[in-house]
Amino acid sequence: MAVYPHLKPFGAQGFRNTVTATKLLGIGANHAEILGALKKNLLNQGDHPTLAKVIQISPSKRMSFKSHMDAALIEAKSAAARGEVPVGAVVVSPSGDVMATAGNRTRELNDPTAHAEILAIRAACASLGQERLIGHDLYVTLEPCPMCAAAISNARIARLYYGAADPKSGGVAQGPRVFAHTQCHHVPEIYDGLSATASEELLRGFFAAKRDR
Repeated sequence: MAVYPHLKPFGAQGFRNTVTATKLLGIGANHAEILGALKKNLLNQGDHPTLAKVIQISPSKRMSFKSHMDAALIEAKSAAARGEVPVGAVVVSPSGDVMATAGNRTRELNDPTAHAEILAIRAACASLGQERLIGHDLYVTLEPCPMCAAAISNARIARLYYGAADPKSGGVAQGPRVFAHTQCHHVPEIYDGLSATASEELLRGFFAAKRDR
């Protein structure tokens, strides 16, 4: 399990959910799902003094956090309706405006690179007339593959939020762990597990339907 420099105080075992939930709460999130993930990991990983302090933050002292994972899930469902693997992505500006949304279109476009993340990044960059998305957030329903993780780094995405883990093809917490490589010139903040259950159920249903045909 990769541990990035800014996550080292929490240890490798806490990387995937404990750290992500903690960091969200640390910037003021009051998202019930995030708090639940944090509490679950506290039980699994054991008490941590820093985590204990974070969990006690008063709601009045927290800034608001708006998740755009619902919009990503809508794109994923639309992709499934087109016969594409149901993955959706959303790019959000530093001011909180949605810059682009996209779902997988590899079959429709006959393009193996037309993953949701790539399409959303391309659309946001085209809208801004620039090749980088400094300060922007990316929401995606599934852990990005190595190709998409590299694109996220190249685009200088500030924060990556993703839902379901992808043990077979993921490139963030699985497999090559792109952001852990010294050759990776930019590492976004990473928050996983947002709407993970909904993302997983969508994927399972899609592939189950394929098998039944």
